Amino acid sequence: MDSNKLTTFTLDRFKVLSSSALKLIACAAMLSGHITKFYFYHFTRTAATWPTATLFTIAGRAISFHQLLLMFGKFAFPIFAFLLVVGFEKTRNRKKYGISLFILALLSEIPFDLMLRHQCFSFLRQNVIFTLFFGYLAMCALEYFKGKPILCLLSVVGLFLTCRILRVDFGTVGYCFILIMYGLRNQKAIQCVVGSSIMPMKFMVFLSFMVMYMFNGEKGFIKTKFWKYFFYAFYPAHMLLIYLLAR
Repeated sequence: MDSNKLTTFTLDRFKVLSSSALKLIACAAMLSGHITKFYFYHFTRTAATWPTATLFTIAGRAISFHQLLLMFGKFAFPIFAFLLVVGFEKTRNRKKYGISLFILALLSEIPFDLMLRHQCFSFLRQNVIFTLFFGYLAMCALEYFKGKPILCLLSVVGLFLTCRILRVDFGTVGYCFILIMYGLRNQKAIQCVVGSSIMPMKFMVFLSFMVMYMFNGEKGFIKTKFWKYFFYAFYPAHMLLIYLLAR
């Protein structure tokens, strides 16, 4: 067996995660990050300090339960961006996919504002589904205007400015990360290096790439409408629950 075949065989052994499994990991990470930021913040002020108590130390740095959840939370956005690119390439109806994202972004805005600022409406920051939606529009534009570099550039820059004006979650960095995931989707090593370098908590984002690259190309258990709508509902529902608990 030559070295190329041996390398391929070795790497394929680690491709054990379906898109369903990746969604579960991303949702768990997102829940961890939001609990850390928006629930424990109130909890430690009014009840107990155990979330911030030191569990162990690494290189002289104290690590608490609070920090572990925060670090795990950094897995969420990169994996969702990866799944967005996968969905863009595999969907049979891109218009329907885009409309679904936009509707979810609108429905999620009130729970997002409640969790973030305890207000029903706030235009200071928009939820991450808008970030994914504008990234999706950019991928559509790059494909639709393929061979027309000026129109591609105008579309990408226009959406970049829209993200900046609306102040979407993860900002223009998140938008650019989606474009990196799409543009370098066939160059995994470069994708990992460039993607990790532009995001905060770079080491955790780098680890999230290791999880993404375990994707086996299969859909997994999300084959019924129940699971499909469960994952759509999870984002606004968990934010509303965290808001209620924080109160």
